[in-house]
Amino acid sequence: MEQSSIRTYRLRGSRITGPQQSALDKYWDAYGIEYSTEFLNISSLFPTAEDVVLEIGFGMGEATALIARDFPNTGFLAVEVHKPGIGKLMARVEELALSNIRIIEGDAHPIITTMIPDKSVDGVHLFFPDPWPKKRHNKRRIVNAEFLALIHPKIKDGGFFHIATDWVPYAEYIEEVFAASPLFTGGVVERPEWRPVTRFEGQGITKDHQVTDLRYTKN
Repeated sequence: MEQSSIRTYRLRGSRITGPQQSALDKYWDAYGIEYSTEFLNISSLFPTAEDVVLEIGFGMGEATALIARDFPNTGFLAVEVHKPGIGKLMARVEELALSNIRIIEGDAHPIITTMIPDKSVDGVHLFFPDPWPKKRHNKRRIVNAEFLALIHPKIKDGGFFHIATDWVPYAEYIEEVFAASPLFTGGVVERPEWRPVTRFEGQGITKDHQVTDLRYTKN
């Protein structure tokens, strides 16, 4: 797929703190999943979960850990390409004694293609993806028609796709992409109480960034 050859994330370097590296080393076997070209058995990863959410690009994992704490009956399969964030989240998972998070390191596109079976997740979270604001970089935005076609079959019938962004032009663009697709129905929603305000989001709010939540249901 052409989209998978376009990087939708920024290379932030490999600066990782000692505690983050320590958490990676100590907890990877407990919470980490190696990239594979074979589909995961998601029900075996979360045998007691009532539902499973795929989180794409969790950053430093602040929201992921808190949501998982508040929804102990939901399994969270979290994907992130940057090691510092993975280490940070693993430390939080251990600190909060969470048993409902598993983490895959890598680019979301090949992971979704080769590891996530069809109709295996109840929903998808995509919180504050890189907006790539410069027009020449718009093609790098993760949300596009090709991505909707990729993620749609992975979601169970009637499942959801929830997105949050603090860049208004990106929110408008996301609305346009979904409006042009027959695969999902939905639009802008009120910010849900269950989605915590992370430090990143708080910094944006102090800069008068308008945060938009969008929620779509699989047709």
